[in-house]
Amino acid sequence: QVQLVESGGGLVQPGGSRRLSCAASGSPVSIYAMGWYRQAPGKQRELVASITSAHTNYGDSVKGRFTAHRDNAQNTVYLQMNSLKPEDTAVYYCNAVARATLDVYWGQGTQVTVSS
Repeated sequence: QVQLVESGGGLVQPGGSRRLSCAASGSPVSIYAMGWYRQAPGKQRELVASITSAHTNYGDSVKGRFTAHRDNAQNTVYLQMNSLKPEDTAVYYCNAVARATLDVYWGQGTQVTVSS
């Protein structure tokens, strides 16, 4: 059992920056991957960033602007968002994949709104 708690969402002006955090907790498990996805109203959920021990992948729409970092010891993942655009407005969801079972867990999401 893994619980994911996101924080850091809110209102940001265009061109501004925001940092999201997600912490995994619950029964002891080994986390294979953690990452971020986002979904805007009327649109499909899309990859923002995903991190394993070997790779970090970014969605094309955020490459060069967003940076993800994982603290393996604390099972925490961060998302540094820079040069934010109105089209970045979405609910941002944290996820984690358990190594042993490959179960996928999702957080409740945190709203990021980019507007002047």
